[in-house]
Amino acid sequence: MHAPRTWSRATVFLIGLVAGLTPACSGPERNASPAPAPTATTPSSTTTTTMPDPQPSPAAAPAHAAAATRAVATFGTGCFWCTEAVFERLDGVLEVTSGYMGGTVEHPTYRQVCTGSTGHAEVVQITFDPARIGYDTLLDWFFKAHDPTTLNRQGADEGTQYRSAIFCRDEAQQQAARAAITRHQPDFAQPIVTEVTAASTFWPAEAYHQDYFRSNSQQPYCRAVIAPKLQKLPVPTPPAK
Repeated sequence: MHAPRTWSRATVFLIGLVAGLTPACSGPERNASPAPAPTATTPSSTTTTTMPDPQPSPAAAPAHAAAATRAVATFGTGCFWCTEAVFERLDGVLEVTSGYMGGTVEHPTYRQVCTGSTGHAEVVQITFDPARIGYDTLLDWFFKAHDPTTLNRQGADEGTQYRSAIFCRDEAQQQAARAAITRHQPDFAQPIVTEVTAASTFWPAEAYHQDYFRSNSQQPYCRAVIAPKLQKLPVPTPPAK
């Protein structure tokens, strides 16, 4: 059973003001000037891509054989700052990008998503090497990283943008997601309410959201919420960037 969060980003922002430790980014009250977001991506028909060698040769064979395959998983577990901090520490995860999925507005901004009017969920898009970490293992971490039994809420963060969601890129991911719900239901006293749906356009969040915990580990929200979560799980120490 996972304890729900009791501190919202807005609450910690106010604490930071009093303590003189205002975070650079703390929910709808954020004052930082947003940088341009990266280009949106749409789901591909496959989840694994191998980089081909256009002119194979004996000398090039070892490098080609060692080339990593890449697959993509997209999860919503509430605050993407928290989720990103968990998944980027896992061996086999190549990249984690915070962003938005599941809404009806193109090029959504953080402030728009915070209103709950765009239909988007805060998500992380995880690029991983399936030879090193499987999709099922990522799903296991998905259920460790948040409380999937609270509808449209994680602790004090409330709204449809904080819903528990698995966005699937193909039938295999959908079947794995539903199997994972069945597998993990005994871990929780209440029914799992995780949404399982097809992946749609992924809109990367503004640049100041990316690698948030790495860049702002001493900010009030990171110290009050994210650091204790990482200690409780616990998750490995991430490789240096």
